[in-house]
Amino acid sequence: MSLPPDHPQRYVLANEVHARPYDVLETPERVSFVAVLLSAARTAEHAHLVRLCERGGVHPPPPAASHFVADFGAYRVKYEQHTEYSGYTFFLRGRSPAHFAETAIAAAPADWVASIPGETMVAAHAELLPRGAALPEAREIARIFGGNYVIGAEIGDGVGAIFTDFRVHADGHNRFLVFDGEMSRRQAGRMVQRLFEIETYRMMALLALPVAQAAAPRLAAMEQSLVEITAAMAESKPGVRRPGDTALLERLIPLAAEVERAVVSAQYRFGAARAYHELVNGRIAELRERRLPGTQTIEEFMARRLAPAMATCESIARRQRELSERVARASRLLSTRVDIVREGQNQDLLSSMNRRARLQLRLQETVEGLSVAAITYYVVGLAGYAAKALKSAGVALDADLVMGISIPVVAVLAALGVRHIRRRVMRAERGDAAATVSRRA
Repeated sequence: MSLPPDHPQRYVLANEVHARPYDVLETPERVSFVAVLLSAARTAEHAHLVRLCERGGVHPPPPAASHFVADFGAYRVKYEQHTEYSGYTFFLRGRSPAHFAETAIAAAPADWVASIPGETMVAAHAELLPRGAALPEAREIARIFGGNYVIGAEIGDGVGAIFTDFRVHADGHNRFLVFDGEMSRRQAGRMVQRLFEIETYRMMALLALPVAQAAAPRLAAMEQSLVEITAAMAESKPGVRRPGDTALLERLIPLAAEVERAVVSAQYRFGAARAYHELVNGRIAELRERRLPGTQTIEEFMARRLAPAMATCESIARRQRELSERVARASRLLSTRVDIVREGQNQDLLSSMNRRARLQLRLQETVEGLSVAAITYYVVGLAGYAAKALKSAGVALDADLVMGISIPVVAVLAALGVRHIRRRVMRAERGDAAATVSRRA
């Protein structure tokens, strides 16, 4: 039966759940794990893996590989690429003559391990002891972990047990001691991998703690600045001089920009911390711990030690978001107040312009009256000269009479002419204003 065309990502997505299979461990076995934060391009990691494969005579991974497992005979290496870090796991069969004396990572070339690209974030050893091995006494467990306080529990509903102190020892590694009760080989691999993931995700989550601690003092200062600005906005007592709203807005705008910069710069780290914390809790739940007498479980340890740090980060992130919202509200309120003041100023300006326009109109009317008088004077004078000229030519005219009669006639005509011109100008101005409004609409 033929099917419709495949989605371009169908097989990629279908194989994603199989991309990182759990390891199969045969007790006794030693495992070492190193997680490095990337400080170079991914191509540097691939080139480094290729050099190891060439030295061991193993076929290297393809350039785009995010997961790679190689067996070098005496030991095995697994490489996993993640978003923010890369993990290298080393496997060595057999039991060490003394706990954590001969580790799996020691079987790999020391110079190659030291030159792994990136910065070490997690390094840990795990020893998986044979099936049926008796659990040491509490004093012996403490000695194995250098006298530190030890956390431990039965795992897998009693099919095994683990012990750790979550401390970095003198060799730069954490230590996990795993006792196999009735675990299958795949179950043993899953348990060891979960322990490494718990430590890795714990450290990656804690990357947000320095960010939160550094942001706290500046956040408190910004909150105090906002309090001062809002207090100045609310100040309205008679006789008390307060800063102008425009000056307050000029103080608030840089504060808003600084708050947004703080939120944006820390948003990714705080979001990643929440995700890693959830992964830690998920991996702990998958261990299915059962309490050992007198020993704190991993879940209890994380609840008392990791959860407060995550609460601190979440508190800072929440304060940043709330401060951003308060600054935005204050900005809107202050902008509204400034707009209202500006509208009042605009109204005053328009009233002043109206008064000036009325004054100009009165002056214009006065000038028009003077213009009519001037025009009448000059036209009547011209009529008088014309009458005198005609009288000299023999026409019987009285020049004074002609000038007297022409005065009212010329005055009326001049007034009508000036009024006509003024009306034409006003109609033209109204037409231009209407056209401007129409274009804007």
